[in-house]
Amino acid sequence: MVLLGGKPFEEDLVMWWNFVGRSHEEIVRARADWMAGRRSGQVTSCSADPLPAPALPTVRLKARDRHGRTVA
Repeated sequence: MVLLGGKPFEEDLVMWWNFVGRSHEEIVRARADWMAGRRSGQVTSCSADPLPAPALPTVRLKARDRHGRTVA
């Protein structure tokens, strides 16, 4: 279990699968990097391939504020 705490982010964020960004475009780049093996460490004690990221939704991902409300 991992417990994270602290003051909530003031900025609006987009969250999808294992990725958090400030915009839809950041999530698209993060997914591409994940699939290409960039920006992620390797677990050397595991010989299995990394999980592939699911396909992105066919709609634009929207940011939410710190209360979970969709930002226009």
